[in-house]
Amino acid sequence: MSDFNQFGSSDEENVEIKKLNQDVEEDTDSFEAWEKLIRACEGQEGGLNRNSSPQALATLRDVYDRFLLKFPLLFGYWKKYADLEFNISGPESAEMIYERGCASIKNCVDLWASYCSFKTETTHTPHLVRELFERAATCVGLDFLSHPFWDKYIEYEERQEAQDKIFAILQRVIDIPMHQYARYFERFRQMAHTRPIEELVPADTLAGFRADVDAETAAYGGLGRPELEVERDIRAKIDAMYYEVFQRTQDETTKRWTYESEVKRPYFHVTELENSQIANWRKYLDFEEAQDDFARIVFLYERCLVTCALYDEFWIRYARWMSAQPGKDEEVRHIYMRAATLFVPVSRPGIRLQWAYFEESSGRVGVARDIHEAVLMQLPDSVEAIVSWANLERRQDGLDAAIQVYKAQIDAQHVNIFTKAVLVTEWATLLWKVKGSIAEARTVFAKNVQWYGDSRHFWEKWIKFELEQPTSSELEDPHGERLEHIFNELTAKSRISSTAKKELFLTYLDYLQKRGGKDAMKTFLRLDREIYGPASLSALDKHILKENGAPRPVMDEATQAKAESRYPSYYEYYVEPDASAQGNAPFE
Repeated sequence: MSDFNQFGSSDEENVEIKKLNQDVEEDTDSFEAWEKLIRACEGQEGGLNRNSSPQALATLRDVYDRFLLKFPLLFGYWKKYADLEFNISGPESAEMIYERGCASIKNCVDLWASYCSFKTETTHTPHLVRELFERAATCVGLDFLSHPFWDKYIEYEERQEAQDKIFAILQRVIDIPMHQYARYFERFRQMAHTRPIEELVPADTLAGFRADVDAETAAYGGLGRPELEVERDIRAKIDAMYYEVFQRTQDETTKRWTYESEVKRPYFHVTELENSQIANWRKYLDFEEAQDDFARIVFLYERCLVTCALYDEFWIRYARWMSAQPGKDEEVRHIYMRAATLFVPVSRPGIRLQWAYFEESSGRVGVARDIHEAVLMQLPDSVEAIVSWANLERRQDGLDAAIQVYKAQIDAQHVNIFTKAVLVTEWATLLWKVKGSIAEARTVFAKNVQWYGDSRHFWEKWIKFELEQPTSSELEDPHGERLEHIFNELTAKSRISSTAKKELFLTYLDYLQKRGGKDAMKTFLRLDREIYGPASLSALDKHILKENGAPRPVMDEATQAKAESRYPSYYEYYVEPDASAQGNAPFE
């Protein structure tokens, strides 16, 4: 990063840029903050040029490099950066920026068209220009809106007066379903009338047409016809063949227009897409996959993942589709790497965990572990990642290895209590479902209730665990006694809300009805009275645990919203707000 104390600009500019840079560092996702910083850097010293101070130029380049590392799909800024470098340092520096840009967003028609225009103006060696055009054709030639690029390519060959190359380009383009397919075909057809017949079709196709014409001539007794007449008939057959190509292209274009007409934002932006746009991309991909053309399917996925780069569902879909193609493991790996390291926010770890599963399936267990560790460095409270890691260790090294993962995370100071409560239930479930030890699982629940009794999730899992155990047929029912003990503990020790407790007690009442013994209805009616009766009879708030006279913890609406956004899958609202209490919220 540039030293912001070494500007050649004025002190006022220096202070402003430092402030704007601090704003960016505080929130690197803020597109608006980045824009303000870029504008300030471009405006240094009254506008930068080749005579500007080295410090000011270094600052500008540093900001652009960091910005485009964060948002590599914003093609307009690559072009703007290249133009600045051209004005400051000349064509070689600008070309380096174009190369970086086209590597970052390789299927951008506008950026490739700009690069090719730049190359035609700054390079006077035709084969170098044509090499660039061919690279671009590989990257963007199949785009439905690729006509600006193809127009540039044809325009260049017109300046070179290379009619044969223009015809060859048109011959390629007429097969591509695109927005302006008809005008390319019309020009191709006009040129075909003036080009040598040998250029129109491959030699074997031409020989076949000539044989057909000779056979037709012989059938009508027309031996010895002039060559011009024979050629005219051959050209008619070639023209008919290409007209079939035109009709096929027209048909394919019409099919795609159904989806293309619904694409309202074909470029990347940080703002969310409308649901209708996301649904349209899904349908478009369904359609293209049904056509079973590998190149076109890949191209559409790559194009979709410019617009939908922040949506992990499309990255996962792309990886799944690619993994179904034989011999494409490296391509699949590359898809996961791009998604995880560049585009999908780490706050949505699903794509990274999917990548870890892929690496594990490929025998790269160490890489899978590294991915989990990397996620937890950024999201230490991610239950999804911790559980996934524990199961990875279970599959590779056994049950004890998985339990060690849970214990380490439960003991870690940086993991919050809500996450720890979930991990305890996962640990108990592992002992129950995998090891088959009901007693050990029950012990885990019983020993940890004192620490995690304020988590509704903990109680739900404990209750579910006991409910799934077989009911004893004996008169003395330890199964019922255990459930009674759980609900006594819930009433006496837990500070989850009264509403949550009532919902949990419904489970117990249902148990008493359907699986209880002779005297179950006595307990049923007592609980019905004490839990759901009037406030004067309520047993829920009479035994709230208050250690050392501390006030009840409070979670206000703002804190609740913050908690839900951070832990949407496992968030527990564990106490009712109390206006009279002044405790600190657990997420502050």
